[in-house]
Amino acid sequence: MGSFGSLSIGVSGLNISQNALNTTAHNLANIDTQGYVRQQIVLKDFGYVRWGENHLTTLQKGLGVDFLAVKQVRDTFLDKAFRQESGREAYYDVQYQVVSEIEGLFDELEGVTFQDTIKDLWESIQELAKEPDGIVPRSSFVLSASSFIERAENIQGQLKKYQLSLNTKVKDMVERINEIGEEIKTLNYSIRHNESNGVENANDLRDQRNLLLDELGKLVNITYSENTDGMVTVNVEGTTFITEDKVFHMDVAKDNPGSDILVPVWTSHKGAKVFNFNRVPSSEANTDIGNLKGLLIAMGVGHANYTDIPTRLTPEGENLINDENYKKKLEEYNLRTAPSAIMSVQAEFDRLIHGVVTMINDVLCPNKTITLSDGSQIMILDEDKAPITVNGDKGIELFTRKSMGRYERKELVDGTGNPLVDGDGNPLVDEDGNPIWAYVYNEEIETDNYSLYTLGEIEINHLILEDYANIALSSNSGTGDNDIDAINALISKWQEPFATLTPNTLTDYNITGYYNAFMSSLANRGEQYYSISTDQATMVAGIDNKRMEITAVSSDEELTNLIKFQHSYNAAARYVNVIDEMLEHIIMRL
Repeated sequence: MGSFGSLSIGVSGLNISQNALNTTAHNLANIDTQGYVRQQIVLKDFGYVRWGENHLTTLQKGLGVDFLAVKQVRDTFLDKAFRQESGREAYYDVQYQVVSEIEGLFDELEGVTFQDTIKDLWESIQELAKEPDGIVPRSSFVLSASSFIERAENIQGQLKKYQLSLNTKVKDMVERINEIGEEIKTLNYSIRHNESNGVENANDLRDQRNLLLDELGKLVNITYSENTDGMVTVNVEGTTFITEDKVFHMDVAKDNPGSDILVPVWTSHKGAKVFNFNRVPSSEANTDIGNLKGLLIAMGVGHANYTDIPTRLTPEGENLINDENYKKKLEEYNLRTAPSAIMSVQAEFDRLIHGVVTMINDVLCPNKTITLSDGSQIMILDEDKAPITVNGDKGIELFTRKSMGRYERKELVDGTGNPLVDGDGNPLVDEDGNPIWAYVYNEEIETDNYSLYTLGEIEINHLILEDYANIALSSNSGTGDNDIDAINALISKWQEPFATLTPNTLTDYNITGYYNAFMSSLANRGEQYYSISTDQATMVAGIDNKRMEITAVSSDEELTNLIKFQHSYNAAARYVNVIDEMLEHIIMRL
């Protein structure tokens, strides 16, 4: 028994040293393999031979050392922190990239910045004020207005095109997420199979799975756990994604029936949306995580225009801050439009265009409101104040809607043919007692895009393009003089405040100030995203460095181990030789 025990000690030393050498060689071979985690052998006592015991100690002899396992050197806490923070970095980085693309559309458009286009229109108005009846200033005014609309339409069109192009990225991300899910499920089965004997650890397979979890953590917000069989289950945005035997795939679908924006949905949950956008994502709630979510936030839920920005004041100056409809629309704006870089830019830019268009049109074709006896109101051309064309016409606007004229000439009568009555009870009749004919304004209706002075629906009035004499700047007094009030109004109203940038700010801007504030807000937004994403990148790099300190393979350390285990193997071999010589000597002496 003594000889057997001695040989057992030597053989165990050989086996353990050989396993240690193999593990060290495996580490060195994978020193540049992405995601590889260094491995270490864990040893245990092989066993003991008991000879008996006394009052001092047990009488036993060890039989050597045995191999327990080859373990990975990982820190699960650092893994979870890395996946969460890298997901947050990706969330803000993709939004910064979107803002950068948007800034490029305004900074350079066919070699001319849009700010220059606004400046050209303003300068043409100033030149027109100096010589209202001149062909050259009128031509310059119309051409500048035409260029203004054309370039604005171009920018808005590119914004929409870019927004729709992001659908492809959404599809690609969803496909990749599904692929990762299937790969993790396959690895789960392989790991369980290889570790079913309770002896081996499928460390290389676990490395591959952890690398996939790192990638998945950048794309979406995940939580995960590992069961006793070594299988990992994963939740995405709080919904089951990978179970022990199934992957619940995502797909893409239109955000709503009338939209061309795609969103991820769960095919196995009756098309339920993957992401809940009923609250604004925040770091406090850990809802600002994942490249895919950041991309969807930047895209928004549709194409916005100026009507998506609630207006706190009515044209009459009434404050709507306590109005329930205004509160509801403001809540919708803060939830849907404001968080989206593309939608907020679309809405704010369209508001600028709408402001310029309606300002010029309202000077050339001023309206007045008539309150009827039933309390309803209609807007009609104010013919007493309206300037006329050189030919004596009135009601000709510069910017017109493609599908709807500015006015309809109507007789102000009720359904029975009687004259309408104003709020004071006075019938709306002329000096002869006949019902008044008026240019009734076709008002803008938020739910009817064709009625709006919005990008995509605006063009230069063809009557003015055909003849610059149709610009209404003559006095309706019949003297043939220029309408000084209208000309001065074009200058003054350009410089008067017309709107706030958002409903959450109080500063009213004029045309030039609005555009400067608009671009400044966009730049600040991009800087904010950049600052957060770079801070997150620094944090992620720090966490990853700590992970690498634990998991990375050090060539110097492994080479040292290689020498150590070689010496250990040689020592064990020498020990076996000595025992062999001892046994031979004993046997020969017998």
